[in-house]
Amino acid sequence: MTRRPSRLLRVLSPALAAGTLLCTAACSDDGGTDGSPVQGVTASQAAGQRQTPSPTATLSTDGARTALITEADIEDDWTQVKDTEAENWHDSLLIGTVDVSDFLTAKAQASDCQRLLDSLFDDDLLGRPSGASELRGFQQGDSRLLYQVASYDRTGLQDSLDWMGTLPEKCDQFTVTDGGQKRTVQVIEISLPKVGDARQGLRVTVQGSADGDDATLTLDVAAVRVGDDAITVTAGGLDGDENDSAQQAVQQGTQRLKDVLAGKSPAPSPN
Repeated sequence: MTRRPSRLLRVLSPALAAGTLLCTAACSDDGGTDGSPVQGVTASQAAGQRQTPSPTATLSTDGARTALITEADIEDDWTQVKDTEAENWHDSLLIGTVDVSDFLTAKAQASDCQRLLDSLFDDDLLGRPSGASELRGFQQGDSRLLYQVASYDRTGLQDSLDWMGTLPEKCDQFTVTDGGQKRTVQVIEISLPKVGDARQGLRVTVQGSADGDDATLTLDVAAVRVGDDAITVTAGGLDGDENDSAQQAVQQGTQRLKDVLAGKSPAPSPN
C-alpha cells in the first residue's frame, strides 16, 4: 500500500431532503398502504422513516471507541491491527484520474466517480466528521476491513448516503489512468441488513496491475446512519470480496452504536 500524492482539489457533497414528500403521501392515504416507496424519495430514506427514531444523545470519543466492533463480531480469521497501521492504509490501485471520455455527461459523472475513488483512498466516504470519530482495522491474508464510527452534520450525512445511491448508475464502469497505466473500475449496489435509519452498500471492483502482475481489487463498502452518527465499513482486497464479514460488521456494529447512544453497554460479541 502506498500513500497517494496530495490532491489540490476536493469535491464537496450535494444536498437533498424528503420530509415534505413523505408527509404529503401519508396525508393523502386512506389508511392503507401498498408498501411501495414514495416517488422522489430514496429507498433508504423511506425505510428510515418507518423505523423507530434513533437516540439523539451526543456521541463522545469514548462512546465512539466503545461502539467499534471486535474480532468476534466478524468471525473468520480476522486479526485486529494497531490503530496507527489502520490509519495509514491506502491502496495504490485506487489512485488515478478518471477518463472523462467514458461518460455521456462527462464533467458531472466523472466528478462523482473521481470523488468515490478519492474518498475510498482517504477513508472519508461520508465526508469529514463534525464530532467524535474512531476507527479500527482488521486483516486476514491479503484482505483488510476498516471500520469507522463518527458523528456528522445530519444534512450532509444523508446527502452522502443519497450520493452513494446514485453511483451504481453514474459509475457502473469507467477507466482510470495512473502513470500511463489504465485500470477498469466497476460499481454495483449490494444489499445490507435493514438496520439503522438509512443505509447504502456498494461493491467497487478495480482491475489493473500491481507490481507488474494482473490484479483485481474488490471492496465491499457499507454505510449506515443512526441519527447524526454513522458507521462505515470497507472490506476486501486482492483475495476477493468479503461480503459476509461486511454484513456481520454492519449488523453487529449498528446495534453497538445504538446501545452506546442509549446509554447502554453493548452486548457481548457473539462467539
